[in-house]
Amino acid sequence: MYSAKRVIEEGRAILGIEFGSTRIKAVLTGEKQEVLAVGGYDWENRYENGVWTYHQDEILTGLRECYRDLSGQVKEAYDTEITTLAAFGVSGMMHGYMAFDKEGKLLAPFRTWRNTMTAQAATRLTELFDYHIPQRWSIAHLYQAILNGETHVAEIDYLTTLAGYIHRLLTGKRVMGIGEASGMFPISTEEKDYRRDLAEAFDEEIMDYAYPWKLLDILPKVLVAGEDAGMLTEEGARLLDPEGHLQAGIPMCPPEGDAGTGMIATNSIEVRTGNVSAGTSVFAMIVLEKELKKNHEEIDIVTTPDGSAVAMVHCNNCTSDLNAWVSLFREYTEAMGMQADMDAIYGTLYRKALEGDAECGGLLSYNYFSGEHITGMEEGRPLFVRTPESRFNLANFMRVHLFTALSGIKVGMNILTETEHVVVDRIYGHGGLFKTPVVGQKVLAAAMQAPVTVMETAGEGGAWGVAVLAAYRKFVMDGEKLTLPAFLDGQVFANQKSVTLEPDAKDVEGFEIFAKRYVDGLPIEKAATIHL
Repeated sequence: MYSAKRVIEEGRAILGIEFGSTRIKAVLTGEKQEVLAVGGYDWENRYENGVWTYHQDEILTGLRECYRDLSGQVKEAYDTEITTLAAFGVSGMMHGYMAFDKEGKLLAPFRTWRNTMTAQAATRLTELFDYHIPQRWSIAHLYQAILNGETHVAEIDYLTTLAGYIHRLLTGKRVMGIGEASGMFPISTEEKDYRRDLAEAFDEEIMDYAYPWKLLDILPKVLVAGEDAGMLTEEGARLLDPEGHLQAGIPMCPPEGDAGTGMIATNSIEVRTGNVSAGTSVFAMIVLEKELKKNHEEIDIVTTPDGSAVAMVHCNNCTSDLNAWVSLFREYTEAMGMQADMDAIYGTLYRKALEGDAECGGLLSYNYFSGEHITGMEEGRPLFVRTPESRFNLANFMRVHLFTALSGIKVGMNILTETEHVVVDRIYGHGGLFKTPVVGQKVLAAAMQAPVTVMETAGEGGAWGVAVLAAYRKFVMDGEKLTLPAFLDGQVFANQKSVTLEPDAKDVEGFEIFAKRYVDGLPIEKAATIHL
C-alpha cells in the first residue's frame, strides 16, 4: 500500500518553495506529484524612498518560517520529520534587481517587479536592441542605475533575481532557469542562452563608464529544465532548517520565476496554449507558434522553462485592491461580533458577484496600487467611481472589482489576438483569484472570450509548479529521456482533475461594455495621481 509517511521518511518526497508577493509557500509532493503537505509565511512589500522592496532579513526569515510551518504540518499529519528529499526547487517573483559585490553583500535595496522607475533606461534599450525591454526587467534596472550615476554599479560582481538569490544561498551556484533568465535579459530560443549580440551592444553602450565587468560576467548561467543546478549545501540546509533535521546533498532544479512555474502548474508550455496567473499581479502567457510581426511595448517576449518563446502580457496590479475591500468586510464581520472566516467571506462575496448586472451596473474601479505600464500610469491610486444613476449594490460592487482585476491584461491580449492574430487553443487559470470555484474562471472566460480550464492544483500555484520541475530534474537524473512536455502529459497531468467553462455570452457582452468604460475613464485615474 502506498504510504505518504514512508515516502517522506525514505526521502522520496519532493519540495517546492515559491516567494510570492504576499505569501511564501512550500509544497511537499509525493512520487505522483500529489500534495502531501503545505506550509506558508505571509509577508508584504514595502514602499521606501520611492522603491518597492523587501528587506534582506525578511527574505531569510520568510524562507525559514515557511519551511518551519511545512515541517510542523508534516509532523502533525504524519508524525515524522523531513530529513532528506528526492529533489528540491525554488522560485520567486520574476524580474527585479539584486546586485551583489564579491563578498556577497547586497549593494542596493532589492528592487522588485513592481517598480516603474526605469522608463528612461527601458526606452533606450528597446531602441538599442530593437527588442522590447520592459521597465521591470533586470537589465532595465541595471542601466537606469548607471544613468542615475549610482556608485554601487562599479562594485557589482553578480546580478540576479529573488529566485536566483535564494538558490545561491542554498547551493552556492550562480545559475538560473531559462524562463527566469528571459526576464533579466533577452534570450535566444535557438541557443538557449542570452543574446550575445545584444550583450555586446550593451557593453559598447556603457563603454565610457569603464566598469570592471562585462555584462555576461555578472549574469547567472542559463539552464533549461532538467539540467544540473547543484545540490543543497550544508550551509543551505542549516539556513532552511536551523533545527538540523534536513540533510545536505539534495539535488536542485534550476530556479525559476513565477511565470515559468505557472506555466508548469497549468501544463501550458506547448504552442497555442496559454495561462493566466492572477494574484497580486496578473499575467497572461501564450506560447507562440512564430515570432510576432513587430515589437509591442505592451507585450514581453520570455520563454518556457524548456526554452520556447512566449508572449507575456503583464500587469502590476490585480487582487491587492480586491483583497483590501474583502478585509474591510472582515472588519465589519468582527465588529458585528461574528466569526471572521476569510475563506467563507471570500466565497460569499465572490459568489455574490455572479448576481450582478453583466456590465457591473455602471460602476467603475481601478485597482492601481502601483503604476501600470500597459495603460501608461507611472503611479497608482486605488479608485472607485460611480454616478448617481449607477446601480450600487453588493453584487455589482464585487463584480466591478473582479472585472477591473483582469481589465489590464485584456488590453494586451487584444493586441495579440486582433493585431498579431495569435491563436490560442486553450487557456488555464491559476492563482488566488481562482481559489473560489467558478467565479474567477467565469470572469476570465468573459475577458479572454475563450474557454478557461482550472485544475485542482490551481490553488497551490507556483510552489507546486516548481516541485514538478524538481521532479523532472530527478527524472532526468534517473536516466529517463522524456521531454518536459511529454513528462508533464504522461507523468503529471494524465489523471489530473480539471473544470472547463465556456464563456457566457452575457458575460462577454458585459465585459466589453465595462472594458470601454475602463479605457474611457483612465483620465480619472491619471487625475488622481496628480491631485492625490
